[in-house]
Amino acid sequence: MKFSDVFKSREHMFALGVEETTGRLYLSIPVSNGMVDYEEYYQIDRANFDLFQTDLDTALAFAMSCRRRELDDLLIVQPGANRGTAI
Repeated sequence: MKFSDVFKSREHMFALGVEETTGRLYLSIPVSNGMVDYEEYYQIDRANFDLFQTDLDTALAFAMSCRRRELDDLLIVQPGANRGTAI
């Protein structure tokens, strides 16, 4: 899988992008498990992808739900046993 960010909000700590192999769209958030920092990728549809680029409040609300692990069913890559916590 190759994740390519097309929009980043450093202030709100999330990114939007495209997984190049499948064309799936995502919102990603940084996480850390104490040994490594990495990103979790949550699949989103085209409507949300377009909306999140112009409506940062809505994107931030979605990212916060991801950080609280409320949208784990949208994870593109399932985390391992030593899952990190959102940064």
